[in-house]
Amino acid sequence: MKHLRKRSFRLAGHRTSVALEAEFWAVLDALAATRGLSLAALVAEVDAARPVPDLPLASALRVHALAQAGQDRG
Repeated sequence: MKHLRKRSFRLAGHRTSVALEAEFWAVLDALAATRGLSLAALVAEVDAARPVPDLPLASALRVHALAQAGQDRG
């Protein structure tokens, strides 16, 4: 069983924690570095771009990581 890694961020003035598998964090860290952003800035972008505001942030981050990984392959 994979263990979740929790990271904390300040989004829109509020502190929040997100738990994801290490593999998702690795993709998001690499994406942020490629774009010259901090991980917190990338998470804030994904948070702000959620089409459905009550979609869990962890889910939005997973979908974003998968979408980016898919673009890198194609």
